[in-house]
Amino acid sequence: MKKIFDKFQYNSPVTLTFAFISLAVLILGYMTGGFTTNLLFSAHRTSLLDPFTYFRLFGHVLGHANWSHYSGNMVLFLVLGPMLEEKYKPKAFLTMILITAFISGLFYIVLFPGSVLLGASGVVFMMIVLSSAAGVKDGKIPLTLILVLIVYLGGEVLSIGSKDGIAHAAHILGGICGAGFGLTRRRL
Repeated sequence: MKKIFDKFQYNSPVTLTFAFISLAVLILGYMTGGFTTNLLFSAHRTSLLDPFTYFRLFGHVLGHANWSHYSGNMVLFLVLGPMLEEKYKPKAFLTMILITAFISGLFYIVLFPGSVLLGASGVVFMMIVLSSAAGVKDGKIPLTLILVLIVYLGGEVLSIGSKDGIAHAAHILGGICGAGFGLTRRRL
């Protein structure tokens, strides 16, 4: 049995740990009828005296409404994560995820008091744009970055205000974070 497990490599610790924790949160949410997802893993305005408020500013990226929501986010997360984690190193990559989670969570709590933010799609948008920005060389902006911004973020801008239950503003914020991380990391 040990020889079977020797064939596997935990090649991207941040990416894989995030995916596994998100899966555990999803299963826990199913087991509790959504109670734990609402309590801990969805950002929404509550009292600043509620200690869970501060956890939710980050934890909302781990929660997902259902399998379809989870798998839609995790496919891109698992495709892009290992490349980004290798390029930027695990600690920096985790920091980018946490900053993106905090910014989008705080944005929703402050500006959308009646809304609930749930899922990793803002982080996934950060990763999409960050992977495109990774091609910046000699101060030249890659055309792929421009096209990703137009296609992905342009579509999100056009969708703001729609009543589809999708956090388009979180996607835009994630994309802005990804562009910022990608462009500033190139200068370091």
